Amino acid sequence: MASRRQFLKAGAFGGAALLIAGYWAAPAADPEAEAVAGLSWLRPADAQIVMALAPVLLGLAELPVAKVAQGVDQAISGLPLATQEEIRQMFDLLGNRWARRWLAGVRPPWRMAGAMESARFLQRWRESRFALQNSVYQGLHRLIHAGWYGSPASWAALGYQQPAAVMGMLP
Repeated sequence: MASRRQFLKAGAFGGAALLIAGYWAAPAADPEAEAVAGLSWLRPADAQIVMALAPVLLGLAELPVAKVAQGVDQAISGLPLATQEEIRQMFDLLGNRWARRWLAGVRPPWRMAGAMESARFLQRWRESRFALQNSVYQGLHRLIHAGWYGSPASWAALGYQQPAAVMGMLP
């Protein structure tokens, strides 16, 4: 039988362990997201997610990420409303700091996430046994690729040149 002193020591030790675990488990608070010009559908927090993941998904370190976010915004704007609602749910899930930390496995806010963390997140969700995580990965993959390769800024690196008549019709 434990003495009163042992019981108090165990309680103090357990409380301290819970405090340390709570501090370690809490995800970092998200700083206020900076607005990206030219966005109509994406919120600033959504754009931060796109800008954090685009260099990893596209494999390009030097990437004009704001242009990718604008392209993703334009691509989403052209989708049916039901699909836009699903994409909104995806960005709301990824934008939640607890989901980012414990589902995505990314501890810092998206803006401060490193390439290795982002790559690990994408690989885990691409190879996940859960259909929801596979769907989110596929959605991000397609949106970011559409946002970048649909932009004339990416065409020079590909050696692609549209006819002048078509270029005149683009916005």
